[in-house]
Amino acid sequence: MWLRIGCDLLFDIEVPTPFILMLRPRSGAEQWLARDEFKIKPNIPVVEFTDNYGNLCQQLIAPAGFFSIQTKADVKTSEFVDVCPGAYFVEIQNLPHNILSYLLPSRYCESDRFSDLASNITANQLPGYDQVAAIETWLINNISYIPGSSDYPISAIEVNYKQSGVCRDLAHLGIALCRSLSIPARMVVGYLYNLQPMDMHAWFEAYVGGRWYTFDATQIRPKGGYVAIGYGHDAADVAVYNQFGPSVFPIQQLIKVERIEDGA
Repeated sequence: MWLRIGCDLLFDIEVPTPFILMLRPRSGAEQWLARDEFKIKPNIPVVEFTDNYGNLCQQLIAPAGFFSIQTKADVKTSEFVDVCPGAYFVEIQNLPHNILSYLLPSRYCESDRFSDLASNITANQLPGYDQVAAIETWLINNISYIPGSSDYPISAIEVNYKQSGVCRDLAHLGIALCRSLSIPARMVVGYLYNLQPMDMHAWFEAYVGGRWYTFDATQIRPKGGYVAIGYGHDAADVAVYNQFGPSVFPIQQLIKVERIEDGA
């Protein structure tokens, strides 16, 4: 399917503030970028770079006053999420070197604390994809997805204690459980077609069967329409914007995802 995605942000800034933005998608294995627009007002110098995870980022200093960011892109993505029951567990010695870091605990995914829980959840499952699918099902059945219930990231331990969270929080717990079984897992942030309520979205991917597969415990049934803009170990790596100095929050935010015909 072809999707037109967009994000409009408006800030009221008191003092010149450095920003690092991550709002531009890239073409990849699961999506094709046909065109995109990136506008900021006032028009100021921007330095664009690719971070350690392959994400496209922009560095700038926003001046005092009103500062707006507008993005729009036409992206072709699948109408279905690939599923592969029985996909094999990849032995550690056979993992690509660039995948190995996704086995380790990270700031919000304390995978070294979840071995017993992960083993219980995945008992009698084939190693690999089936274990991750069991984790996803357990999250759906045991952790309440409550959009808008958290304004800041919380760790997997906190999510498991609260038994609820936003999409980012459920992804953190899913990642931690996967890594505790020596299955590489990473956070993804981006857009999801027909997400209710509409907002930026987060999910996780697990590396089994020699490739990454999408898992999302906020959705009862697998569906397509995902557009990724950032990958990382956890939420610390995939913020759509980081600002440095006095705290700044958008005074207006609008996320748009609509279906279009053949990239028209």
